[in-house]
Amino acid sequence: MLLSTLTVRRSVLALAIAMAWQGQAAAQASEEPSPAAEPQSLDRVVIKARGRDETLQGVPISVKAFSAKAIDDAGIRRPADFFALTPNLTLVESESVGSSFITIRGLSQVRNGDAPVAVVVDGVPLNNPKQFNQELFDIQSIEVLRGPQGALYGRNASGGAILITTKAPTSELHGFGQLTLGNGQHRGLQASLSGPIVEDRLNFRLGVNVVDGKGMLDNQFLAQKADPYNSKTLRGDLSWDLSQAVKIDARLNAVRDKAGALGFVYQPTPVRADCSADTDVLFDETRMDPNRVVRRFCANNPGKSTREMDGLILKADVDLGFANLTGILSRDTLKEYFEGDEFPYTASRNIDFFGMPADGTQTQYLDVLNRSAELRLTSPTRPGLRWMAGAFALKSRRFISSGNGTDMGLGIVRLTRDPAFDSAINPTKSWLADDNRNTATALFGNIDYDLSRSVEASLALRYDRDHREQTVDYRQLSVGVPAGCAANKPAACVKEATYSATQPKLSLRYKQPDGSITYASWGRGFRSGLFNQSGVAALAAAAQPPVSGVRDAVPAEITDSFELGHKTQLMAGKLSLNAAIFDTTVRNAPYFVFIGAVGAQVMVGIDKVHLQGGELEAVATLAPGLETSAGLGYTKSRISAYEVDPAQVGHWAPYVPQLSANLGVQYRFALSPSMQLMLRSDVVFKGKQYWDPENSAARANLTLLNLRAALEDSKGRWALSAGVENATDKAYNSEWVSGGFAHPALPRKLRVDMRVNF
Repeated sequence: MLLSTLTVRRSVLALAIAMAWQGQAAAQASEEPSPAAEPQSLDRVVIKARGRDETLQGVPISVKAFSAKAIDDAGIRRPADFFALTPNLTLVESESVGSSFITIRGLSQVRNGDAPVAVVVDGVPLNNPKQFNQELFDIQSIEVLRGPQGALYGRNASGGAILITTKAPTSELHGFGQLTLGNGQHRGLQASLSGPIVEDRLNFRLGVNVVDGKGMLDNQFLAQKADPYNSKTLRGDLSWDLSQAVKIDARLNAVRDKAGALGFVYQPTPVRADCSADTDVLFDETRMDPNRVVRRFCANNPGKSTREMDGLILKADVDLGFANLTGILSRDTLKEYFEGDEFPYTASRNIDFFGMPADGTQTQYLDVLNRSAELRLTSPTRPGLRWMAGAFALKSRRFISSGNGTDMGLGIVRLTRDPAFDSAINPTKSWLADDNRNTATALFGNIDYDLSRSVEASLALRYDRDHREQTVDYRQLSVGVPAGCAANKPAACVKEATYSATQPKLSLRYKQPDGSITYASWGRGFRSGLFNQSGVAALAAAAQPPVSGVRDAVPAEITDSFELGHKTQLMAGKLSLNAAIFDTTVRNAPYFVFIGAVGAQVMVGIDKVHLQGGELEAVATLAPGLETSAGLGYTKSRISAYEVDPAQVGHWAPYVPQLSANLGVQYRFALSPSMQLMLRSDVVFKGKQYWDPENSAARANLTLLNLRAALEDSKGRWALSAGVENATDKAYNSEWVSGGFAHPALPRKLRVDMRVNF
């Protein structure tokens, strides 16, 4: 058991001093090892974690980085793939095509809330969490930064940042095409073409990714698959060297997705053989178990979701001599809609569930427009003093509606901006909707100063201000309508709140003669607040017994985190070893909960959560072509204060596994002078976790096995690869919501790829 914060920090310091022993020579850059060569040192990985080019082993941050080659070798195609290989990072995929929930170092994302990490794609932050979970293709690098990164990357970076960089246009003609086949009638096509339009001036890159699958989970009642998935992505990039000092980039991205939705099993209600609800036992709490997995569905309405995303980025880089000036303008839109059966997700219609009709229909519609601008100055990377300063602004408009309907057996009426109370097909029985206009601004900067040849001190500082304005639809449930709000009184329907914070980060790095570093840092993180339904705070206070801690405007989350780390390379550069430990205090950790006394689902803040843990990661070249990697993450979470329910103090925080680990082995060797074979295996472990502050039930330890093999042309002209995810076909729930709502994960997944490069 971990001791007090003071004891931990003293122990950490002692550990760091003990680790800082004289290692062997630092790694040198090397070519990919050939089967006939001697064991080579690990590649020198260059990352942009602090906004400038630095080596992975030299930056004073806990980072997991994936190069383009590592992405291909590991078969990374979606965010869940690199999450599985990153300690202290988990991803829950659930509900709809755009729904996913991130947990990093104990900081978690909940429904209707922002992620605890900043996700930055080609220098531009994704401003809505529904944009994150999408296909990854033609990617140059992925960097996962753990620990507070708000000083550089802004609000919602309290747990870290994920930096994704797509491949840039090239001055020579290059391209590839890839075909994919898999189980579940999965088919895929990837293609990319890059080259010059005007030699030495204007280059382009065009990529397309198409995926189509029928699904692997059955809806028994409808005799069809419950999880179809179709995705189309088109990406274009123009790079214009206006002069030696000025470069302009324009990037366009369009995504169209169709998928299943609401793939839940409601455990407390038994289902008969004909898929109807057992009305004699509608609720049996003994059946609620996160480890009870059912892979068949019985809903009489198929779950469907669609998502449309379009984005445009304009970027200019100007070399001013004393600094580089970067300006970025972006505009993106997101529309997501999903529909499906209501709980208990059976073939029954409008059964009497504790005096209320249930098993109707449900819909949700989201329409988002984001426009952002950033301007920053970055000094040259040279010994002595290095600095960066900038400003950021974001204007966002978001409309969201949620509706429940009476199931007449005639299908579901699509609800977007208006309810259908009088529909003869699917009358709306409840409606929630609001239009949100948010304005966020920030000033930021950082200074890195070499106190000596071996010691660097860094200070980063950012001030964020987030103004939120919400207009409530007067037609929604009375509990959510502000006093006086009506069709002829729109001003009374508006709520406003402003959240702001200063996010400093201090770090100190000591670099030894062999290239090893030891670092210490302290940083503050800020996750902006949001609105609940109007009036829920008053209802909670008036309930018998009263419920404290429920607010119409949920406060912002503030984190303070201390970190100590060590990075070294041993065995003549063939072994890379990185370790970090952290101690984090979280105030107002967001949690989405149903409070019976209020009769509504609300967002509340868990007043105080204490997180302690760390990561240990190793990468080694054991022999020519033979590489192994291992990672271990540990997070101890403890609820220290919770006004809504003080009885939960001392419990684990929800959605936080205490242990996570991965072990990978990869071997590439020659079969002939013209062909080589790559074999790879990855074991992924996630420790037990609770899903609610009550710690009512835990999902048990989970171990998954992924395998890959690739037959490759030695000159890189073609490759034939095959992979299997969840090779042992482990049955588990990807999400389990308190009350017995289980979302089963996909079964074993097989993929075969044929790729041609030119």
